[in-house]
Amino acid sequence: MSNNADYPPTIGRMALERTVRYALEEDIGTGDVTTDSTVPVGLWASGAIESNSEGVVAGLPVVHEVYRQLDESVHVEDRVREGDRIVRGDVLALVTGPARAILTGERVALNFLQRMCGIATLTSRFVEAVAGTRVFVTDTRKTTPGLRFLEKYAVRVGGGRNHRMGLSHAVLIKDNHIVAAGGIREAVARATRATAHTMTVTVECATLEDVIEALEAGADILLLDNMDVETLTAAARIAAGRAILEASGGVTLDNVAAVARTGVDCISVGALTHSAPALDIRLTLTLGAAA
Repeated sequence: MSNNADYPPTIGRMALERTVRYALEEDIGTGDVTTDSTVPVGLWASGAIESNSEGVVAGLPVVHEVYRQLDESVHVEDRVREGDRIVRGDVLALVTGPARAILTGERVALNFLQRMCGIATLTSRFVEAVAGTRVFVTDTRKTTPGLRFLEKYAVRVGGGRNHRMGLSHAVLIKDNHIVAAGGIREAVARATRATAHTMTVTVECATLEDVIEALEAGADILLLDNMDVETLTAAARIAAGRAILEASGGVTLDNVAAVARTGVDCISVGALTHSAPALDIRLTLTLGAAA
């Protein structure tokens, strides 16, 4: 059985169980015909999960859950911790048990781990790029459907923060909402009347005129969309601390430091979850128990 019975509270056991169950059903279907036809029943083995590149570890609890659901006689032993930095050749975990179970769960376990490590790694690079400023880096809702809670967890492991988890968590008035409501002032007024006083109201601003109107309307947060450094700096002067400023759109590792110096409070980066390259991780099988 897995030696990691505790789940990070930010993942949530029920959601993790459901997501892993679906992934295993999707991959295995009616059976692993290759493994079942080539690997003897009762054969014992050990698999070393190793990194082929540098990065930040995230997702080991998911590996534990994959093998817990597949075969509780499989033992997973972590060799690193969530958030650790790894280099090529590092062993992240050892998986010991029936060879059939190890091989059947290999791809699902690695898919989750590679994806989550990739997100944590990219996030850490953005966080490092703004080090020394007061700005924090946050994600967006541009996530893989069904995997948002895992991807946002990986962002936190990488040192970033989470934006709203879903549509019910905060008001974010975007360009199309403004059109539908008849303007920024009307959209903010309607949102304020319709929601609890504890709910923050964010307004997407594409111009400095939008910034002025959103401030006058009483917005709590201004999402400064696709503004260049000069415009962001001007927006910060206009806001003068009256609202939280979030820069978003067109932010890359090459320009994020300059954006952080404009006076904004946070920077949201959709690429953390929609474009993070998976970390190269493999499982190497040996017969018998691990040393």
